[in-house]
Amino acid sequence: MGQTLVEKIAQKYAVGLKENEKIKSGDYISIKPAYVMTHDNTGAVIPKFKSIGANKLYNPRQVVITLDHDIQNRNEKNLDKYKRIEEFARLKGADFYPAGRGIGHQIMCEEGYAWPGTLVVASDSHSNMYGGLGCLGTPIVRTDAAAIWATGQTWWQIPPVAKVTLNGKLNSGVTGKDLIIVLAGFFNNDEVLNHAVEFTGDGVNNLSIDQRLTIANMTTEWGALAGVFPIDEKTIDWLKERADFIKQRGLEGVPSDSDGLGNHPRMNLENISKLEKDISFLQPDDDAFYAKELSIDLSSIEPHVSGPNSVKIISPISEIKEKKIKINKAYLVSCVNSRVEDLSEAASILRNKKIAEGVEFYISAASSEVQKESEKRGDWKALLDAGAIPLPPGCGPCIGMGKGLLEDGEVGISATNRNFKGRMGSQKADAYLASPAVVAASALAGYITFECNFLNNKIVGEVKVNFIKQKNDTAINIIPGFPKEISGEIIFCHQDNLNTDGIYPGKYTYQDDMTPQRQAEVVMENYDPDFVKIVRGNDILVGGFNFGIGSSREQAATALKYCGIQVLIAGSFNETYKRNALNNGFLTIESPQLVRDLKSKFGSNKPTVRTGIEVKIDFSQSMIFTPNNKYSIDPIGTAAQELIVCGGLEEWIRKKLKS
Repeated sequence: MGQTLVEKIAQKYAVGLKENEKIKSGDYISIKPAYVMTHDNTGAVIPKFKSIGANKLYNPRQVVITLDHDIQNRNEKNLDKYKRIEEFARLKGADFYPAGRGIGHQIMCEEGYAWPGTLVVASDSHSNMYGGLGCLGTPIVRTDAAAIWATGQTWWQIPPVAKVTLNGKLNSGVTGKDLIIVLAGFFNNDEVLNHAVEFTGDGVNNLSIDQRLTIANMTTEWGALAGVFPIDEKTIDWLKERADFIKQRGLEGVPSDSDGLGNHPRMNLENISKLEKDISFLQPDDDAFYAKELSIDLSSIEPHVSGPNSVKIISPISEIKEKKIKINKAYLVSCVNSRVEDLSEAASILRNKKIAEGVEFYISAASSEVQKESEKRGDWKALLDAGAIPLPPGCGPCIGMGKGLLEDGEVGISATNRNFKGRMGSQKADAYLASPAVVAASALAGYITFECNFLNNKIVGEVKVNFIKQKNDTAINIIPGFPKEISGEIIFCHQDNLNTDGIYPGKYTYQDDMTPQRQAEVVMENYDPDFVKIVRGNDILVGGFNFGIGSSREQAATALKYCGIQVLIAGSFNETYKRNALNNGFLTIESPQLVRDLKSKFGSNKPTVRTGIEVKIDFSQSMIFTPNNKYSIDPIGTAAQELIVCGGLEEWIRKKLKS
């Protein structure tokens, strides 16, 4: 069976594979990504890096540090933090971009780090954006970032891949933002949750690179771990234009620029020429396996608005504008929709006009270069003349930082990527998402609106699920110290979407004196206070679907480990929870059918049930055996086994550094 584009790129960056070993979805692999980007959270990665005994970067050219989150904060504490991060970057020789240069994800694209056909990671959920350039971008957590700094490597479980076919062409006035709003709201039953998405179809050619970046960026909100567009002529043309611009601009001044010849180390014609020769390889195979296949007719889409306070709730503009929902604030900011094309769209609507009285309209370019180009075109001035309030190039209101946040009772419409309640300010405010054009038109009118000729078009789209799983035809090698099999009694917690606060209450999260024993004593306190009385050492816990949603607290994994659970099985996991578990030496396994069978047998009357069912997990065969059934699981590869044997990623790093 052939490989998807995601699998092909992952294959290029996998390390420690056997000769001729072909990787596929579900495999745990060690990866050496082309680049790792951290932003303000670098301040938390540095002490983790130092605590594991590392004193130098494994490969300074692999590390990119950008300051973009809290750049409006000029207090002494934050300025000192920024100073310490910059000093660390300079001392270690990493590429560093200071506050004001732009949002990290935009810089990664502008400066050629997010190169087509490569694997690039960042300790931020919107690293999916790199997929707009045909780069496999995916998020990691801070411990992973420290691991890459120290060893060049971390681990990844290749997600199932969904193919999304875009048919036809968007109508005039409809944008890439409208398309991703519709994808997230029309296919809103977790169709691509924890999948990597590959876009294809004749509609792709009708999307600009800016539109592709917007769509890839918001595949995060759709639930995906990556969103990758094919590499085509538009990709190459964009790179050539960018290379020409940089040739005129000159180098950025970061350490990687120093070749003595003044050549940009990534965005240059030599690299572009090489990419053109590789394009035929950087395509999915005809017989690649896709777990899901979705399709949508682009001509059936009209401008849409998502919300309030959810990307799963969407309304066509032709419908919502009739409600004349009054707005207090409007935003054209963030990495998803504040590029040159976006600012130009808004300026075309607001030029020589004034925004409505009582509306505050905030604008921020994705980068300093975007702002300069927008100023050169006259678009930035047109927005300011209309009454827009400028903010520096950074994340700002999108993540609830700095000036212009939503207050109690206010309504905001934003061209950002996320509108969860409270994200952009008050929990008692409502936030809607829309394209830059709809945001500008709404700021002008004072209520949500946009002039268009659509009459409630019916969205045309469909989903196909491919249940035939790829055969595991590779023998699983069991490394010394990892068990060939384990056995234990199933303890069952049926709840789907069990959040980390239910598993490990937030009130304990920042109590530094919580020993492993104390963590074990309070585990599941908010979900089932009787859990600690029911659980026994060496139990195998089975949970529901989407286990571990919510905050990224690591104790939600370690507390279960400390109470004696051998292995945690669920129908599916929140990806951050899964990473935190394995990074702490706690194994998670997905078995949807086992969970469905247990739900059928035990129902949902009790939050926790001792099932009396003895289960055996055979890792060499990748099978779970119960007295009456057997279930196949994804192979637990060498990368995952090493983390379990070492007791987690930090110990794995220490071992690697010693060797």
